[in-house]
Amino acid sequence: MSRGKQAARKQAQGAPQIAARDLVKTYYLGGSVIGALQGISVEVGRGEYLAVTGASGSGKSTFMNLIGALDTPTSGSLQIEGHELGGLSSDALAHYRNEKIGFVFQSFNLLARTSALDNVALPLLYARRGHKEAREKARACLAKVGLEHRERHQPSELSGGQQQRVAIARALATDPHIILADEPTGALDSRTTEEIIGLFEELNASGITVIIVTHELDIAKRAARRILFRDGKIVEDVRH
Repeated sequence: MSRGKQAARKQAQGAPQIAARDLVKTYYLGGSVIGALQGISVEVGRGEYLAVTGASGSGKSTFMNLIGALDTPTSGSLQIEGHELGGLSSDALAHYRNEKIGFVFQSFNLLARTSALDNVALPLLYARRGHKEAREKARACLAKVGLEHRERHQPSELSGGQQQRVAIARALATDPHIILADEPTGALDSRTTEEIIGLFEELNASGITVIIVTHELDIAKRAARRILFRDGKIVEDVRH
């Protein structure tokens, strides 16, 4: 068993970091009602490495968006580290997103005409850190992902794998407790995918909770735990 999986199982024994109870998310589109999540209940322990799987439209991305406070539930309870997200103001939710969550997306979401260093520094500037402090922290985060020598390069001057590493460094900039990665290897070749997943495993071994949404079963099986969504419900919860 890997160090990340051992740490996940040990840390998961304490109070849950994420606790969803009867969580419902309903969308109204025209005259249609879409039940994206239908009363799911699940807990995620501190330091877990969780893969979230399921077909398109199964609810997995909705679940991720709720954890990341990018959306709000229709009903039910969602607590992160003992705090009920449903009771927070929009400003408090924005603070939560910036301080507690690191986001990594399939499309990288980097600013095109901005250096790697300034892309990574961006969330720190949003958090009103000083410019010098933000750049020093961004430089350290780029070093963590092996890109200290590329800090002046713009995204167009980097490979897909390097761009995703910049995105991961940006996610690490605010010292998040949870990393949410939505199909982070979907645009990468197999060799680069292996490098990026290895990086997530290293981050998880350091104690960060890592949650990956993926369609790829071989990637999901490398996580310590895998949950499967179908029609807005969790139909499988497996620990590896």
